[in-house]
Amino acid sequence: MSDTPVKQQSTAAFYGQAVASFAVAMAATGIGIYQLNANAWVRGFLAIAVLYLVTSAFTLAKVIRDRQEAGQIVSRVDQARLEKLLADHDPFEKI
Repeated sequence: MSDTPVKQQSTAAFYGQAVASFAVAMAATGIGIYQLNANAWVRGFLAIAVLYLVTSAFTLAKVIRDRQEAGQIVSRVDQARLEKLLADHDPFEKI
């Protein structure tokens, strides 16, 4: 292939901000559930629901990323096949 795309990487600041944002959101939600004026089983149910929501969000993000990466690989393989066909093709060859 003639040109390979540059793999995009996040900066350390962006990574740190994402981790800090996640930590603040989880802490705020945990404190809110703990301070909730409800029975322990209601608070427990909400805590489990939040944990389930977080794990399903991580899973969804991973599935989307994996699908995108697979599409890029297929696209690169198809591009390589096309370049090989074009390189092997001789329009002036006698049939």
